[in-house]
Amino acid sequence: MNLKEIKELIDAVSQHGITELEIERAGVRVRIRKDSNPVILSSPAPVSSQAVAPIGAGLLSVENATVPQVGPPSAEEEDLYIVRAPIVGTFYRAPNPNAEPFVTIGDSIEPGRVVCIIEAMKLMNEIEAEASGEIAKIYVENAEPVEFGQALFGIRTARKA
Repeated sequence: MNLKEIKELIDAVSQHGITELEIERAGVRVRIRKDSNPVILSSPAPVSSQAVAPIGAGLLSVENATVPQVGPPSAEEEDLYIVRAPIVGTFYRAPNPNAEPFVTIGDSIEPGRVVCIIEAMKLMNEIEAEASGEIAKIYVENAEPVEFGQALFGIRTARKA
């Protein structure tokens, strides 16, 4: 990938209102991110986004993607804050096979605490909690593949009186 191709990608991001683009060719990875209002990926409501992926000689624009939902939440789960996978990859509960899991059911957590790792394209991505509370449910088994938007953890948040 040369400088001209990178500049073309930057122009495409600017012209089409894309907030983030990551592309890898021949072992070279380029990530272009434009400052904007953050999208909360752990929201159970549909998330509108626009992404660009290389297809042949052109670019394909994908609009109005939604976070997948699997059936209605149970009464118990309605009270849980759901941590969802922000990327596609392999879910790991611990930093290595011999280490203790980052969190277990019943653990108290605060925002910013690492709850798991998702491996994507040989990169280990630490996933942090965005809410404080107690881990009430773990939806995924260690070393399982996960999809974008898939529920990973249920956090029982402190109720306000």
